Amino acid sequence: MSQTEHTILVTGGAGYIGSHAVLALKKAGYSVIVLDNLVYGHRELVEDVLKTELVIGDTNDRTLLDHLFATRQIAAVMHFAAYAYVGESVTDPGKYYRNNVVGTLTLLEAMVAASIKKFVFSSTCATYGIPDLIPIPEHHPQNPINPYGASKLMVEKILADFDVAHELKAVCFRYFNAAGADPDGLLGEDHNPETHLIPLVLLTALGRRDEISIFGTDYPTVDGTCVRDYIHVSDLATAHVLGLEYLLKGGESQAFNLGNGLGFSVREVIEAARKITGQVIPVQECDRRPGDPPALVGSSDKARMLLGWQPQYTDLSSLMAHAWSWHQKRHT
Repeated sequence: MSQTEHTILVTGGAGYIGSHAVLALKKAGYSVIVLDNLVYGHRELVEDVLKTELVIGDTNDRTLLDHLFATRQIAAVMHFAAYAYVGESVTDPGKYYRNNVVGTLTLLEAMVAASIKKFVFSSTCATYGIPDLIPIPEHHPQNPINPYGASKLMVEKILADFDVAHELKAVCFRYFNAAGADPDGLLGEDHNPETHLIPLVLLTALGRRDEISIFGTDYPTVDGTCVRDYIHVSDLATAHVLGLEYLLKGGESQAFNLGNGLGFSVREVIEAARKITGQVIPVQECDRRPGDPPALVGSSDKARMLLGWQPQYTDLSSLMAHAWSWHQKRHT
């Protein structure tokens, strides 16, 4: 079966990472259908920019899923449809377990009923919790410290059980900090509310925010601020295509970290933004937030070796430049 005969269902494909995965799939020659409830996704990015079919609906809707699988020749599912605000998951855990766990379970049961056995899952480094080892390998203990991370870990466990019971093969990608934008400016990050550091810094540079807050300046890091592993969203998307192809060739279920293996501090991110934008970018130093580890950096050696994945945008300046071009286009 050729790539053009493979139709991939991408849930959450109107969102930030999902839309970049749709773009990468189409560039690789796959036919794509997007399923998104548009709670956080952007309809115009799917229909006008990506020129891709959009089905508006929810993964908790079993009737819709059964109809989709019965009427389309879907070879695999790429699953991005999840709520991902850590703070909100603490104050409203039911929302996260209902959508992230029950919604995924409904999707998996519909897939099994339709004999679709290939699944690429958007997981997270939040399943590890506070790390004992940096960089974090895949075999690191998974002890999430919030309901968001717990919901993703629960899905990973469900997938392991579905492999045993139904031979449903899954690739789980545990992301670190997705950042940047499509280098050609077609897609980028646009959350409401926005909680990620790089877009918040760039929105400050655009004058849409007064300042950027630094939460904690006394961590045991290079400059006292938190260190995180920022991975370009286009490199994430490429990994998803490689993970899909690995499964389509008969690969066994696997979990992979996706990160640069490099850490950048909050101050380094702000300084890079100042250089790219030419703006002052005022900062306010605040107390630490509870639960923020000093450093989160992942080892992606397994993805490099097993999938042949090679990130193209590992320096902070190119990642920031792509994001800046997108935010200027989107917000001015």
